[in-house]
Amino acid sequence: MRAHHPPYSILIADDNVHVRKALVQLLTSESDFQICGEAKNGQEAVEKAERLHPDLIILDFSMPFMNGLEAAQELKRLMPAVPVIMYTGFSDSFVKGQALKAGVSAFISKAQDFATLVSTARALLSQKAA
Repeated sequence: MRAHHPPYSILIADDNVHVRKALVQLLTSESDFQICGEAKNGQEAVEKAERLHPDLIILDFSMPFMNGLEAAQELKRLMPAVPVIMYTGFSDSFVKGQALKAGVSAFISKAQDFATLVSTARALLSQKAA
């Protein structure tokens, strides 16, 4: 399998349009990332991931139709090699435990610095490429 080189394609799923737009703007300002798609709920995230084959998926926890946990479980079943970051306003340990059980590669609170999201994304993608 050949190593994948940047830019890495990222799918963003968040029901809040302002959060989604901010993530798109911040991530596309990094030269090694490109946004291949956006979803406003978990169901749409799964459908788009199947079609777009992103290198990384960023999911919000709390979304309509299918929440981030349900979407993460489904995405892990469909594409186990694709890292999933849960980027959420919830930071309690129960939610984090549930997310990790669902197959999420990393759990980041929206209260954390944006640099944390970028460095975590890079770390997961470089592990995947290795």
